[in-house]
Amino acid sequence: MNTDPLRSHRFFTAVASSVSRALSSALVGCALGLLLCAGEGSSLALPRVLPNDQRPTDHRLAPPKDLDGYFPFTPPESVSAWEQRSQQVRRQILVSLGLWPMPTRSPMNPVIHGRIDREDYTVERVYFESMPGFFVTGNLYRPKGRAGKLPGVLCPHGHWQDGRFYDNKNVRQEIERGAERFEEGGRSVLQARCVQLARMGCVVFHYDMLGNADSQQLSLEIVHGFSKQRPEMIGAKNWGLYSPQAESQAQNIMGLQTYNSIRSLDFLLGLEDVDASRIGVTGASGGGTQTFMLCAVDPRPTVAFPAVMVCTAMQGGCTCENASGLRIDTGNVEFAGLFAPKPLGMTGADDWTKEMSTKGYPELRQLYTTLGHPENVHFRALNQFGHNYNSPSREVMYAWMNKHLKLGAAEPVVERDYRRLSTAEMTVWDKGHPAPEGGAAFERRLLRWWHEDAQQQMTSAQVSLPRYQEVYGDAIRAIVGRGLPEAGEVTYDQTVKQETDKYWVMGGVLEEKKRREQTPVLFFHPKQWNGRVIVWAHAQGKAGVCDASDANAFRPNAEVERLLGEGTAVAAMDVVHQGEFLEDPSKPLAQTPRVRNNRESAAYTLGYNPSVFAQRVHDILRVVSFVRHHERQPKSVALIGLAGAGHWAAAARAVAGTAVSHAIIDTRGFRFIDVGDIRHPDLLPGGAKYGDLPGMLALSAPGKLWLAGENDSGKAFVTKIYKAASASERLKIEDALDLSKALAWLGSQD
Repeated sequence: MNTDPLRSHRFFTAVASSVSRALSSALVGCALGLLLCAGEGSSLALPRVLPNDQRPTDHRLAPPKDLDGYFPFTPPESVSAWEQRSQQVRRQILVSLGLWPMPTRSPMNPVIHGRIDREDYTVERVYFESMPGFFVTGNLYRPKGRAGKLPGVLCPHGHWQDGRFYDNKNVRQEIERGAERFEEGGRSVLQARCVQLARMGCVVFHYDMLGNADSQQLSLEIVHGFSKQRPEMIGAKNWGLYSPQAESQAQNIMGLQTYNSIRSLDFLLGLEDVDASRIGVTGASGGGTQTFMLCAVDPRPTVAFPAVMVCTAMQGGCTCENASGLRIDTGNVEFAGLFAPKPLGMTGADDWTKEMSTKGYPELRQLYTTLGHPENVHFRALNQFGHNYNSPSREVMYAWMNKHLKLGAAEPVVERDYRRLSTAEMTVWDKGHPAPEGGAAFERRLLRWWHEDAQQQMTSAQVSLPRYQEVYGDAIRAIVGRGLPEAGEVTYDQTVKQETDKYWVMGGVLEEKKRREQTPVLFFHPKQWNGRVIVWAHAQGKAGVCDASDANAFRPNAEVERLLGEGTAVAAMDVVHQGEFLEDPSKPLAQTPRVRNNRESAAYTLGYNPSVFAQRVHDILRVVSFVRHHERQPKSVALIGLAGAGHWAAAARAVAGTAVSHAIIDTRGFRFIDVGDIRHPDLLPGGAKYGDLPGMLALSAPGKLWLAGENDSGKAFVTKIYKAASASERLKIEDALDLSKALAWLGSQD
C-alpha cells in the first residue's frame, strides 16, 4: 500500500507557486482551518480559500476600461498567425455591429436628381434605401470630359456641424494658420475634397452620417447625443435603440451607419461609369472611423485613407462610434490593419492621434512588412494643426489616391478654388422628393425589420450541425469573447488541504496571468476516484456545494457527498463579483460596474470590457480548462449549472465544445431578451439574437445534456438541433429539475 495516498491518488495535486509559498503560516492556517461566514444576513457559509481580509488579485475588480484607455496593437509573427487573428477580429466586428449575418440586401430603389453643372464636374442629389424605408442621402460628384470606367471614391464626412451642409464662416482664421487657401472653397472642407477628387477623374459619393443633413429619420440627438434611457422604448416586443433589448440583439447606431456605408458602396459600384477595381474610401474624425470600419469588413475597397482617427489612444467619443463588444482586446489600429496589405494612408494632428508616429504606426508598418508590402502603408503627422481635414491633410490624401488609383494627375496635387454648393443646392428633399417618415415609431419598425430579417436568414442554418455551428456557434463564441484557455495558461496556487477518511478537500486560486484574472476554487476528490470530474456552477459560488450547517469545516452538501461516494470528483468556484470577490458576500452584485460617462449607453462600458455575464462564463471555462488539461487526465469532465447559474453554464458549454462531455443545466426559463436594464449583470450584448439561451444550449450537441426549466419553444429548438446532429438519444429533457434523478442519469453515462 502506498504510504502517501494524498500524493498518489488525488486528482488536483499541484505544487504551490512562489505566491503561495510566500504566504505566512498564520495566513495559511486561517485559510485552511475555517469556513468563514459570508457576512451578516447571509444564508450560507462562505468557504474561503483566501484570508478573510483578502480578495482575489484580479483586474476585473478595478474600474473598467473606457474609450480613453490605451489600445496597443501587437503585430503577428507570421502570415498564418495574422490570417487567424484577422478572421477572429473581423467576426467580432460583424457580430458586435449586428451584421452577422449581413442584413438582406433589399432593393435600393435609387433616385438621382437635381444635376448641377460646373465647369469641369457635375453634382447630383441622391437617395436610396439601405433597408426597407431607411434612406441614405448624399451628393454624387462626377468629372466632365472623361471616357471609360472611372475610379470611385466614397466620402463619409465625420463630425462636422450640419454634416454635409457644413459651412465654416471663420475660414479666414484657417487661412492665416495655413490650414486653408481659399475663402470660398475653404468654407467647406467636406465639399473641397469631393470637388478635387472629381477634378482628378473620380466619381465621388459624399453621403450623410445618420442624424446629419438630410438623414433625419433618426435624429441628431438620438444618433450622436443620446444620454438617457427611454422607458417607452424598452420591452421584449417593441424596443428602440440603446435599450437592453437592442443591446441583446446587437443593434446599434454604429452597425446601422456601417451598413449604410456598405450600401453606399453598393450604390457606387452599381453606376455604369465606375471601375470596380479602383475604389477608394476617405473620411476624417467619425468619417475616419467609418472609413476603416467599412474597409475592415468589406473586401471591395482598394485604397483607404482614414484621417485623424487611427491611434492607440481615444477610440471614438460618439455614440455612433461605439458598440458593445466591439473593442474588447482590440482597437482602432488593429481595425485599420484588417485592410492590409492593400494601400492604407493616414494623417495625424494635435489631438488623440498625436503619438501615432511612435505608437501604432510602427506596428502597422511591421504588419505590412510581414505581409510583404511595407510600401502600402503611410502616415503623415501634421501636429501643427488641431483635429482637422484641412488643405495640407487633403493634399497627403490626394497624393495617396493619385498613386494607388492610378489617376495620373501631376504632382504635387494642388487644389483650385471652386464655387461652393448651398444647402438648398445640396439637399435631396424637395416638393417632388418629400422627406420620409422618422421618429420613434419608425425607429421601432426599423429594428423589428433588422431583427426579423436576421432570424429568417438564420433559420436555414438549423438544418445541419456544421452549418449551425458556423452561423450560431461562431457568433456565440464572439459574444462570449473567449474559448477554453490553452493547456498551461491556467496555474493553480493551493492554500487549502484537508483530508477525511473518504476524500480530500483542496482549495486555492486559479490564475490566467496574461489576463490578470483569478478564480477562487474548491475541489472535493474521492480517494477511490473513478476518473470523472464535475465542474459545478452555482449562483452562490462554491458555498452552494457546501453544507451550510457547519461553518467550521469544508464539508460537502448531500449531493456532492453522494458523488464522492460514487468516486466522482467535484470542482466549484466563485465567479467574478461572487463569494470571495465581494467585500460583503451577503450583498450580491446588483449593477454592472460602469465607466465614468453620464450617457446611458451600454457601449461606453461594454464596448471595452466584457459583460459581467461573459466574465462569469470565463471563470467557468478557466476551471474546465484546468481540470481538462491536468496531468492526471480525467476520463470525462461534466458541467452542472443550477440554482440561477444555468445560463452561465449553458454559455460555457456552448464554447467549451468537446472539453465537456456531459452537462446538467436548469435554466429556470432565463432569456436575455427579458433583461430590462442595461446595468443588469445578466445583460449580454448579442445574447438574444442567436436563439437566446436555447441557441446556446443547442451548441451542446452532440454532447450529452440533461435539460430542465425550459418552455415548449426552448425545448423544441434544442430538440431540433440535436435531431439535426443525429444525437437525439443524447438529450434528456425534463420540465422541472429532479437533481437526484439527474445525478443518477449522469452516473449511468459512459
